[in-house]
Amino acid sequence: MRGFLRFATTALVVMALIAAGMVIFFGDTPTPAQETVDTTADTESSVVPMLDSTSGRGVPSTLVGETAVAVPDTMPASLAGTSVPGGWAETDANGSLVPTPQLRQLFEYYLAALGEETLPQLVARIEQALARLEEPARSEALDTLGDYLDYKLALGDLEATYGHDATTNAEDMQRRMAEIRALRRTWMDAQTADAFFATDEAVDQFQVEQLRIRTDPSLSEKEREQALAEAEKALPEPLRQARRETRKFADYQRAQSEFADDPDALRAWREERFGAEAARELEKVEAEQKVWEAKWQAYSQDLAELDDMGLAGPERKAAIDALRDDYFEGAEKLRAEALDSIR
Repeated sequence: MRGFLRFATTALVVMALIAAGMVIFFGDTPTPAQETVDTTADTESSVVPMLDSTSGRGVPSTLVGETAVAVPDTMPASLAGTSVPGGWAETDANGSLVPTPQLRQLFEYYLAALGEETLPQLVARIEQALARLEEPARSEALDTLGDYLDYKLALGDLEATYGHDATTNAEDMQRRMAEIRALRRTWMDAQTADAFFATDEAVDQFQVEQLRIRTDPSLSEKEREQALAEAEKALPEPLRQARRETRKFADYQRAQSEFADDPDALRAWREERFGAEAARELEKVEAEQKVWEAKWQAYSQDLAELDDMGLAGPERKAAIDALRDDYFEGAEKLRAEALDSIR
């Protein structure tokens, strides 16, 4: 229950973002996106086309170990102020590298800035991070980096053969998944491929099963629900927990809408669903959110009037800072500043 309270507290602050992101990715209600889009390797392949163009179609692994690469003193803009992933420098009793999901996260953290810096520069940044390892782990990590880069280029070639046609059935999705899975184990050893992609592959397989079950006309509604619940058991526990929390949040959203004009009924629903302690905490969070929304609306109106005054440069910034000081303090002010930056 405490886990849900933490989830709900955060979720109510960014309700629209969570509802959009989590429901599309993990939602139990089928959507056109779920049923027609091949989600395999979406994240990892996002920079594949740039790998090709940046490296001049050479083999990316040859960039590992280059010594004449100048790396800027400042981080790429998209990475400025962010934290480098940790937990990747794992070795065994013999000092050999233990591949982990965190090591792949380290690679992707830097590669996400491709386009802001060249691939050789980003590879050099990754090498600088790997330099903290002792031998033989350092050389093994560099070899893994080279294999990973070559795999990503090969993945781009494979996906190019698929064209832009969306997959419309479970059989096509399963075939593509099998091809990509095999490609990973062609470029990387099984231990590394499992460490890097086990969670992705479990999610992909679950989505295939979802599509297969939802489109099976022979199943009754009850059989469909049972089959979906059984398929979900194959997901790693953290993902199953995320789905459970998402469903709780979705149920809570529906209850808020249903009992919008009846606070007592909503309070009773909370207590029945989550218990008295959790219900009180949720009510407190919701009340705080309403206060925030009222402040934000009033502030936004005043900000629009300020913009109509035609201020510019330092004068405009000073006026906005003063306006934020009038409405917010502490963490609320930081939140307002962050929201202003994405208007």
